[in-house]
Amino acid sequence: MPRRAPAPVLELSGLTVRRDGTPILRDLAWRILPGEHWVVLGPNGCGKTSLLKILLGYMSPTAGEFAVLGHHYGDADWRELRRLVGIVSSALHAQIPSEEFALETVISGRYAQLDLWVKPTRADHKAARQALRAVGLAGLAERPWHYLSQGERQRVLIARALVARPRLLILDEPCGGLDPVARTRFLAVIERLARQRNGPALILVTHHVEEITPALSHVLLLRAGRVVAAGPRETVLTSRTLSTAFGSRLALRRTAAGLRLTER
Repeated sequence: MPRRAPAPVLELSGLTVRRDGTPILRDLAWRILPGEHWVVLGPNGCGKTSLLKILLGYMSPTAGEFAVLGHHYGDADWRELRRLVGIVSSALHAQIPSEEFALETVISGRYAQLDLWVKPTRADHKAARQALRAVGLAGLAERPWHYLSQGERQRVLIARALVARPRLLILDEPCGGLDPVARTRFLAVIERLARQRNGPALILVTHHVEEITPALSHVLLLRAGRVVAAGPRETVLTSRTLSTAFGSRLALRRTAAGLRLTER
């Protein structure tokens, strides 16, 4: 018998969101297959944040259908599904107690909690230390949250997501506020994750092409709530498509240091 094709990590069709009569997302179609790592790219106000809220079950679509990890919206309990989806976002920073140790923040990912209140087990501690080691922060396990730099906090949040062994990891503009050195280190962690065998599928949300590392294989390009282009990065990331998405004449350059976007 022929082998069945693997189920998509994510699949949506006709996805539309309107609020007070204003269209936010318009007839989106998107599919992520196992082994693909995607970038969601577009200018401010293009619908990236609303799309994430939809995928995480915090906003309901006006029309269309979507499924995450084989779970169809409307048929599945999204509270349980979120345990399979990791999220790294600076929006989480304010919800983490300032005195909480980095190790405790990571352990909280095993329980889908913020502000850990359960008594961790020995297995929790071991898994959390392994996750911190994976993001290069093994030596900061006992450092309180408020003594961590912005870049260290973002890497702690990656460790927190990974400790729950997610099948999908969403990185929501994770480089915002990072200095150049911290951004370079953070993107190196993302690159290693993308190359990891049996690791989670990645979705990096950004409006900077400079943050697209080589192992991120596909791009969803948005403008005003619509898909400009979607597919392999070699065909989607062009000066023409980027100019359309950002509403300006742009030139994309590929350099030894990575991608660069300039106005023409």
